[in-house]
Amino acid sequence: MSAVDYRAEARADKAAVAEQRRQDAAAAEQRRAARQLADDERAARLAAQQAADKARRKEEKASWRREKLTPQNVYRTGTLGLVVASGLASLPAQVMHFVEISPMLLPLPLALEGAAWVMAAGVAFADARQLAARVRWMLRVFVVAAASFAAWINYGYGSHLTGLTPAQQTTAGVGLAAVTLLGPLLFEIRQWVSTLAADEDETPDARALRRHARLRRRHHRAVARTAGRLLSAAPVDSLTEEDAWAMAWEIEQGADEPGMTPDLVARRVTRTAAYQAAEHTTRNSKKKGWFGRNRSTPDLHETPDPLPAPVEPESAVEIAPAAAPAVVEPVDGAAVVNLPKPVPAGFLKSTLDLKPVATRSTRPARALAAESTRPARRVSHRVPDSARTRRPTRTLDQLLVEARTKTAGWSTADLTAEAIRRELGTGAARARQLRDTLHAERSATVATAGEAA
Repeated sequence: MSAVDYRAEARADKAAVAEQRRQDAAAAEQRRAARQLADDERAARLAAQQAADKARRKEEKASWRREKLTPQNVYRTGTLGLVVASGLASLPAQVMHFVEISPMLLPLPLALEGAAWVMAAGVAFADARQLAARVRWMLRVFVVAAASFAAWINYGYGSHLTGLTPAQQTTAGVGLAAVTLLGPLLFEIRQWVSTLAADEDETPDARALRRHARLRRRHHRAVARTAGRLLSAAPVDSLTEEDAWAMAWEIEQGADEPGMTPDLVARRVTRTAAYQAAEHTTRNSKKKGWFGRNRSTPDLHETPDPLPAPVEPESAVEIAPAAAPAVVEPVDGAAVVNLPKPVPAGFLKSTLDLKPVATRSTRPARALAAESTRPARRVSHRVPDSARTRRPTRTLDQLLVEARTKTAGWSTADLTAEAIRRELGTGAARARQLRDTLHAERSATVATAGEAA
C-alpha cells in the first residue's frame, strides 16, 4: 500500500470517528434534553399539585370557618364554655363548704350541681320533643330551686372567708353566688333562643297552620273540646281534623257552615232589612226631591204665617174655599205628606175686588174662621236660606246717618268698631269704616272749635 492510500484511509478513519463522536454527542444531547423536559414536566406537575392542595386546604379552612364560626355555633359553643366555667368556679366552693363540715358530705355538692344540670338538660329534651308546657315549667322550677340553693351556699362560704376585709368577703360571696346562678341562666337563655330559632326555621305554611290551630282553640273552646272528643272516639285515621271540626261546629252552633252562629244569622237578617228599608226610603226621597238645603216652604213641613183677615165688602162676594187639609197618601209602602201650598199675599185682595163669579155647584159660601189669639207656632228646625225673608241691604250713607244719630251721646272712647257693629247690626268691615269716619268728624269738629276760640 502506498503512502498516499494510507494517508487517505487515515483521514477517512478520523472523519468516521469524528462523525461517530458527533452523532454520539447529538444523541446524548437529545437524551439530556428529554430528561430535562421530563424533569420540568414532573416539577410542573408537582407545583400544580401543591398549588391545588394548598387551594383545597384553604377552601376547606374557609368552609370550616363558614360552617363552624357562624354566630349560631359561636353562641352555642360560647354558652357551653361559660356554663363549664361557671360550674368549675362554683363547684369547688361547695365542695370545700361541705368538706369542712364533714368529709362524709362530699357527694352533696356533686349531687346538687348534677341535679341542676340534669333538670336543665330535661328542659332541652322537653323542648325538642315539644312536650306540654307544664312539664317544661316544672323542670325549670327544679333548676331554679337547685341553683338558688347552691348560690346561697356559695354566698355563705364566700362571705365568711378568713383573711379578707368585710368588703372583700361580701364581694367574694356575691361573686360566687352570681357565678352559680350564671350557668343555669345562660343555659336556659340558650335553650330559649334555640327554640325560637327552630320555630322561625319552619316554613310559612307550617307557621300559618299552627297559628290558625291556636286561634281556633282560643276563640272556640267549646267547639274545640267537642272536636277533640270526636277524634278520640273515632278509629285512628278514620276522621280528619277538619271533618271533626265541621261536625263539632254543627253540634255546638247548629250551622253546617263553620263560622256562622245564630247571633250572626240574626244580625245579618236585621241589618239586611234595615239596609233595604233605608235604600227604599232614599230612592223615594230622591224621587220627591226632598234632598238639599234650598227647599220650598211646603217641603219643610212648616205652617205659613197666617194672612191678615180681609174685610168683607158690602156686596156678597164668594170667598175662595179654604185649602184642603193635608192628605197622607201611601206610595210604595212609604208615607208621603202632601201639604198645601201657601196662598200669595195679593191673591185674596184681588179676589175681593172682583165681582161675584158663578160657581159650578150651588154650595153656600163658607164662613172664614175667626182670628186665633194664639201665637204662631215656631219652626223647630233651621229654616233654609231660600225660605227666609231677606233684610234690605243698607248703603254706607244710610249706615252713617244712623250711626250719627245713635252715637251722638257716646264718648270718643266708647266709639269702637265692635260697639258700632252691635248697635247697627252690620258687618265688621262697615263698622270699622263708620268708626274711622265718626272719629274724623269729631276730630274736625274739635279742631274747628279750637280755631274759633
